[in-house]
Amino acid sequence: MVGESYEKMAGKYLEKQGYQILRYNFRCRTGEIDIIAQKAETIIFCEVKYRRNNSKGHPFEAITTKKQRTIANCALYYLSVEKIRDMNVRFDVIGILGTKIEWLQNAFDFQLNTGR
Repeated sequence: MVGESYEKMAGKYLEKQGYQILRYNFRCRTGEIDIIAQKAETIIFCEVKYRRNNSKGHPFEAITTKKQRTIANCALYYLSVEKIRDMNVRFDVIGILGTKIEWLQNAFDFQLNTGR
């Protein structure tokens, strides 16, 4: 798969920044997260977007509010299943435009309504 190769490229980039890749393509009923990684006490949920060029817009522009909600809901599920508590959580996006990698840390904040 084409997307998978860019996700691996993004994962290698994160590893060079000192992150440990926990999962690629984590899937649950509500959707998918491309990369889940950890560095110290921070877990990042990372979406990877690739564009050959910017004729269809910058890769970051593809992260809609709906996509953010999907990623956040998958993140909540992952944290629950893995019984992860007391960790910092961050939502990042890696955009690959041609061969250039851009990393947007804290791309969005998302407050999850847990019913409490």
